[in-house]
Amino acid sequence: MKKQIIISMLVLVSILCGCSTDKPKENIDALSADKTLTAGDTLTKHLKPFDAKLPTIGLLMYNGVLQSEVIATSDVFSKLTEEGKQLFNVITIAEGEDPITTEEGMKFVPDYTFKNCPKLEALFVPSAYDMYAQVHNPAIIDFIRKKNKETMYTVSNCAGAQLIGESGIADGKKIVTWIGGGKQLQLDYPNLNVQDDSLVTFVEDGKFFSSNGNLASYISALELLERMTSPEHRKFVESYLYLDRLQNWNK
Repeated sequence: MKKQIIISMLVLVSILCGCSTDKPKENIDALSADKTLTAGDTLTKHLKPFDAKLPTIGLLMYNGVLQSEVIATSDVFSKLTEEGKQLFNVITIAEGEDPITTEEGMKFVPDYTFKNCPKLEALFVPSAYDMYAQVHNPAIIDFIRKKNKETMYTVSNCAGAQLIGESGIADGKKIVTWIGGGKQLQLDYPNLNVQDDSLVTFVEDGKFFSSNGNLASYISALELLERMTSPEHRKFVESYLYLDRLQNWNK
């Protein structure tokens, strides 16, 4: 009798264990599927797919880059039209695939590397507080030279002008750099036509655009945006960014 009771209890435990194992697995699978779906929906909502038919704006990055000079261009060119139409691909590019760390400490993951970067309509060259490593990096200089052959526009912000000077692509062209950096830039690269940075915020000379950098990077981005689209779209983007609130703000 005791043997029958023990056997019966073992069978019952086996059945219960089997049931309890299956049900949670089903629940976990369902929960995982729900999480995947939710995460996918959230990501898809904010993705701007690469469209080979659209012009591509390339944002060069490297360790120590001033993040405002990357964000400003992205902020301007990633905005849709008033009708909700995407006009540009906006991509970030670095020498390698590893995340870069900005001067301010944020980590940005590049979309492309120097080796697989697609054709660019415009290349934006930003700056860092210490440009020595970048100016003496042949990979960066060669990338700028190579891309300048295909771009319709090449833009430098702040000390990014040093990389333009080192590459030699804008010899004889007007260029401006950070406030206080023009005299040294002219000495280092006498073939550049360096403008007075105490008076000039932005300058355009042919395909080359340049600015003092930092928040002035919005100016170079907006000027090029207008050239590539229309004054109307520029005004729409400016209103989207609330630039009028910044310009008219009083404490």
